[in-house]
Amino acid sequence: MAVDLKAVAHRAGVSVPTASRVLSGSDYPVLPELRRRVEQAAAELDYVPNAQAQGLLRGNTGMIGVLAGDVGDPYFSEMINGIHEVAARRQLLVAICQTERDVDQELAYFKMLQAHRAAVVILAGSGLDDADYQARVAARTKSFMASGGRVVSVGTPIADVDNVRVDNAAGAVDLAEHLVGLGHRHVGVLAGPGNVGSTVERLLGLRQVIKAADGTLHVRHGAPTRDDAYGGTGEILAAHPEITALVGSADQMAMGAMAWLRDQGRAVPGEYSVGGFNDIDVSRDLMPALTTVRLPLRKMGQVALTIALDEPIAEGPSAVRWLSTELRVRVHGAGAGVRRGDREGVEVGGVQNLSTRL
Repeated sequence: MAVDLKAVAHRAGVSVPTASRVLSGSDYPVLPELRRRVEQAAAELDYVPNAQAQGLLRGNTGMIGVLAGDVGDPYFSEMINGIHEVAARRQLLVAICQTERDVDQELAYFKMLQAHRAAVVILAGSGLDDADYQARVAARTKSFMASGGRVVSVGTPIADVDNVRVDNAAGAVDLAEHLVGLGHRHVGVLAGPGNVGSTVERLLGLRQVIKAADGTLHVRHGAPTRDDAYGGTGEILAAHPEITALVGSADQMAMGAMAWLRDQGRAVPGEYSVGGFNDIDVSRDLMPALTTVRLPLRKMGQVALTIALDEPIAEGPSAVRWLSTELRVRVHGAGAGVRRGDREGVEVGGVQNLSTRL
């Protein structure tokens, strides 16, 4: 039989309201001796508070909701790991909702988190470049925050909330300049869906440099997976045989390209150069190791939840926290970091305050 609050109060020799104030986390003053007796009684009886009931009193359950596209994608999973690190230290429950980038599913999960009185919702990962989607998310965000919740986004902003970002375009510029420096002028890109904000930003940076070098950027959009990129590599090279370098808009796509080239007997880096984005763990252990733009994915998750828990909601424009990207050039399995134009700082209302390390 479950132990109730009345049993704890009886064991501690206090009133039920006093036991409730101690165990609910209320800031109502309770004498230290009474607090000690209640906590000892609760431990002895293995009392487990009703989080939903406490949530009704506080206005939220303390739960952290995360809306993520695909938890199997290292881009999301590493971000979630960072969120979990902060939540574990605070003894907070994290609910992960896999949206599969389905707009209706994402909004349904968002509404469910609001119904369960989640304290925080983190919109993890880059949003979609779609006006209807952004308007619907903004409306749900406004409703959630009006009920006392906090929302923070990670990646391309899709609502007027505090945001954690990296400069995808600048990272793409670094990678493109590296490829141009190696002599490449015709570059193929195995890209994810064209309406994903991070993909749009990365293509922008790549195109800027390749075009300035009188080169050509050929783009194939597909699913952001290793297998889709594997098949897509054959397609893009058949359509554009002049290509000498391939870029995956995420590392797993670059790995698919490397696998196809290997299976066709094409040498990397001898005949082709291959690059990626995100710097997932396995990228450094490939043969050859993958040159990639590193994003601090775990830190992005940590910062997002820390903002939600520790920083008050500011009046006026929402702030953007910028984190650095880093080009990791790897040759024959040896890693050499090349860092250029790292940016860290806060952007408020479109004005950037940045510290740059060169």
